[in-house]
Amino acid sequence: MISFILVAPHGDEIIDPKDEKSSLLNKAMREAASLVKADKYIVITPHNIRIDDHMAVILTQYAEGKRGKIKRKYLCDRGLAYEIYERAKGSGLPVVGVNFGALEGKESKIALDWGSSIPLYFLKRRRIVLLTPARGVKREILRKFGVVIGEVLRDHRKRVGVIVSADHAHTHDPKGPYGYSEYAAVYDSTIVDIFKSERFEDLMKIDDKVISEAKPDSYWQLLIMLGILESSYNKYSVKLMEYQVPSYFGMMVALLS
Repeated sequence: MISFILVAPHGDEIIDPKDEKSSLLNKAMREAASLVKADKYIVITPHNIRIDDHMAVILTQYAEGKRGKIKRKYLCDRGLAYEIYERAKGSGLPVVGVNFGALEGKESKIALDWGSSIPLYFLKRRRIVLLTPARGVKREILRKFGVVIGEVLRDHRKRVGVIVSADHAHTHDPKGPYGYSEYAAVYDSTIVDIFKSERFEDLMKIDDKVISEAKPDSYWQLLIMLGILESSYNKYSVKLMEYQVPSYFGMMVALLS
């Protein structure tokens, strides 16, 4: 069963905040962490294996990495990972199972990316499953992948927390690495409005030009989240939300339970 869905930023700023906006995000993550309970986590991250036209399910035994002061090693829940992979594959979705090093054991280990380690930093350590989206597939495919994940979790006896690792438009600041676009504010305000209104189906309606110009690092993960929500027997609502733009990209904490 799904115990919660947490849309979490993965900017380093929230780990050791130096300004008020980052501090608010840090506070929101800590508050969210205090409210949730889970036996394991699924992390949908854009910064692990990146395959343009296939979603990836990480099948390694471990994930380990270091990011700033964060150094973590997690045991992966291979049983749940294989179940998601096989169900998605059987549904005809473009998905690959990814291992590294050895088939199993201590050498079966993949890098723990910052899209995973930063959100996980705030949560109690549990087994994890790492999933990555694909930007080169149609929106409906990503949504269907989420539906499959949700169907698997409906039958799962343990409590699973779903972490949607997502930073939003990256073109807020002309001095930033991606420059400035007026569409940054359009994209982020649309995302904020969708979460406030809980009209998550409107994610499918965001214009391609807005996405292209805003350069978000969230849209594809959110479409997977949409499918998870649609396949759930339960109604999830937003219990906590904080949005800020501490630098050139937007960040949001949103807890659904």
